[in-house]
Amino acid sequence: METHKIISELQYKAVRSSGAGGQNVNKVASKVVLTFDLKQSQALSEEEKLLLQTNLASRLTSDLILILNCDENRSQLKNKEIVTKRFLELIKKGLLVPKERKATKIPKSAIRKRIKDKKNISQTKLNRRKPDLN
Repeated sequence: METHKIISELQYKAVRSSGAGGQNVNKVASKVVLTFDLKQSQALSEEEKLLLQTNLASRLTSDLILILNCDENRSQLKNKEIVTKRFLELIKKGLLVPKERKATKIPKSAIRKRIKDKKNISQTKLNRRKPDLN
């Protein structure tokens, strides 16, 4: 994955943000919307695209477009930096392949200890009963 190629494929759009800003909020478009077309990407290989498609399925649109928003800051530039950083982290996490789990045997000593403990508990419960005087 080459980050500078992926960043060149990103599309940014500035939109009017809701929230704090006073009188300025209706004039300045400080919210940044980032869109990334996974299907049309030249920076990612086909295997990487398939991996991202499965791992980020809930975040992709039906056209395989990833959309991220950021309106945390009043500055459009800072919002652009934040959303780009968030996007790169998301892509890195999406490309991680989880390790395959190897099944292990339960050690014989653990089995012996469990059975011994069960016997001790059953013996304790037997001792709690009323004695059979017949």
